Amino acid sequence: MDIGTIIVLALFVVVIVWAISIYNQLVTLKNRFKNAFSQIEVQLKRRYDLIPNLVETAKGYMAHERQTLESVTQARNQAVAGLRAAAADPGNADALKQLASAEGTLAGALGRFNVTVEAYPDLKANANMMQLSEELTSTENKVAFSRQAYNDQVMAYNTYRQSFPPVLLAGLFGHGTDASLLEFADSAAIQEAPKVSF
Repeated sequence: MDIGTIIVLALFVVVIVWAISIYNQLVTLKNRFKNAFSQIEVQLKRRYDLIPNLVETAKGYMAHERQTLESVTQARNQAVAGLRAAAADPGNADALKQLASAEGTLAGALGRFNVTVEAYPDLKANANMMQLSEELTSTENKVAFSRQAYNDQVMAYNTYRQSFPPVLLAGLFGHGTDASLLEFADSAAIQEAPKVSF
């Protein structure tokens, strides 16, 4: 072999190793943001599981507030459906917008529920209701933390995917579009978990 052939082969090997390195980093970063979304999913499912217990506890005290209870249940069911769609493709912008919209509707329904609960002092003093309230508040904080971790991982993935030289190969490796952040219409919702008090 002459020196020219050796140089060409060496360059070929370097380019192949470089491309493999970029591919592996893209896969790693994508898996990290998908895992981060899984953490959000766990916390949201926990919250969704607490809401029916909250409604059941309130039913005995709030016999005349059927519409409020039904709106909370309906909003919860929409949020569950939004979570399923987003969990199927955690980087999909439309699925995340659907989830954010459903979460906004649920937050509004819970807010109206909280206002209604204020009119029932016996319900506020109920031990089961107090425990559910505490668990729900704790879960809200975990959701906010998990959402921030997810957005951080999406940002790392998008930054790497858009940087040079990975941008040259990202599309070829199936990473042609950015992952979407989980954002809510109300910027205060990102900074602070909803307050739930009974």
